[in-house]
Amino acid sequence: MSFQVPTNIITGFLGVGKTTTIINLLKNKPANEKWAVLVNEFGEIGIDGALLENQGALVKEVPGGCMCCVAGLPMSVGVNALLRQKPDRLIIEPTGLGHPKEIIAILTSKQYAPYVDLKATVALLDARNLSNQKYTNNQNFNDQLAVSDIVIANKSDQYSAQDTQTFEHWVNEQQPQKTATQLAVNGNFELHLLDAQRAMNVEIDDHTHQHISQDIPELSLEPGEKFLRKENKGQGYFSCGWFFGAETEFDFDDLFSVFSDLTAERIKAVVNTDKGCFAFNVANQVVSVNELTLSGFESKIEVIDSQLMPWQQLEDVLLSIIK
Repeated sequence: MSFQVPTNIITGFLGVGKTTTIINLLKNKPANEKWAVLVNEFGEIGIDGALLENQGALVKEVPGGCMCCVAGLPMSVGVNALLRQKPDRLIIEPTGLGHPKEIIAILTSKQYAPYVDLKATVALLDARNLSNQKYTNNQNFNDQLAVSDIVIANKSDQYSAQDTQTFEHWVNEQQPQKTATQLAVNGNFELHLLDAQRAMNVEIDDHTHQHISQDIPELSLEPGEKFLRKENKGQGYFSCGWFFGAETEFDFDDLFSVFSDLTAERIKAVVNTDKGCFAFNVANQVVSVNELTLSGFESKIEVIDSQLMPWQQLEDVLLSIIK
């Protein structure tokens, strides 16, 4: 490659709207540019890749936990594959339970210095979480904000006046000051912020979280197998994902009801239903649905919670609403 690819990390905790933000960025990118996205998910199934491919991006997925926790191998494989396609910009979306400091260290290493121009790191924040000790006592939550150059307070249409004031106070307390901060809805912010220079100095400390997988898994069904299930756990969270063959079709209304009733902290799905193909996104028991232009794909469902849930019971329910 004869040039460095402008690269941004877009980080943020579970359910803050990273994928929606990246989809909006892709919709608004210059029409003549080709963008690539490396997406990392805590769950083993991997949902976001299908959503981003639906926007025409070059996409590589690293499911199964924080991609820096595996000696950087899956991350390097994914980054290298995308760089070989000579994108005009590379976006990296770590899992909401990821460690952006280590990702920054990899991207600024001698290995990538000739190929990657790491720009500002963008952190998405739900400012309501600044008043919740569940988040403010979480090391990952704090690290994601600490290494960010730009902080976007997302879902601001749902804030109270106190939430907005708390965010403004937090911004004023930052030392050093952030390059930019703003309120946003659906992750919408101006593209020019991606070209801001990286300002935060990052010191890498050893971390002791669980190392999960050594390979990038390929999901496939054996002959006669209708679905598979994969579980993961780490950093106080549990996930369970299901992968169904392309011939499987769910009852849309029943699936919507199931997702609405679940108390899990995070649910994502791309699913074939009797009403078409849809993406489901659930945070705080609020279900968002978007129709996809894709068709005939394998359905994927991923559930994440800080408590171990009765996965078999949920699986039985899912199987009962297949058409």
